[in-house]
Amino acid sequence: MNIKDKVIEIIAEQAVLDPSDISMDSTLESLGIDSLGLVESIFAIEEAFDISIPFNANEPEKSDFDISSVATIIAGIEKLAKS
Repeated sequence: MNIKDKVIEIIAEQAVLDPSDISMDSTLESLGIDSLGLVESIFAIEEAFDISIPFNANEPEKSDFDISSVATIIAGIEKLAKS
């Protein structure tokens, strides 16, 4: 399974949706994922890829990690996973 598919699977699980319901331009908000769901998603992604995501749930706007859409999340994870 590639990074994109795994991330979508994790986000779908948090949103209680089918992965096919999630598009690259979906936002977490549009998928109904709240701040707790976001934190759980980030933990699941970190565990799945053995990476550390530079994200502060208390100050998301100050994080170096762009969570504005599914596509930006995947791009950020791909960058982290390669380093």
